[in-house]
Amino acid sequence: MKDAKVIYQNVWVVFDRDDFEDFDQAVKAGMDKGYKVAWSNESFEYWIYLHFHYSDSALHRDEWNKKLDEIFNKYHLGTGKYEKNYEDIYQLVNMYDGVATAIRHAKRRMALFDAEIGKPSRYNPGTTVYQLVEELRKYLDE
Repeated sequence: MKDAKVIYQNVWVVFDRDDFEDFDQAVKAGMDKGYKVAWSNESFEYWIYLHFHYSDSALHRDEWNKKLDEIFNKYHLGTGKYEKNYEDIYQLVNMYDGVATAIRHAKRRMALFDAEIGKPSRYNPGTTVYQLVEELRKYLDE
């Protein structure tokens, strides 16, 4: 950032918790630097799952992956199995208006989270990725 030749108006950092113990510190450090932070606890796969179903169950990332495998198989998405690096993931999960569904589900889940007093590591599952996606969708609609 400091060596960039352009001035960025919006800088986002995106990460999930996995098993990292410094998750809360990473969220805080990003925000303290003025970055916008899109986090998922426990894993990014929770955000993907919200494109199809709502859940407030605290599951291990392996369980989210299994659930996504079932969904991708059922709806014949991609290879029929969830993979982390689909280049067309947005199009795959947006079938049946999935992105709007995920945003709605994430907002519902995050409605009770108070960032001022709550720790993201203790809000499981949780995700703020919807905030980034809402921002990006403004540019897609142009």
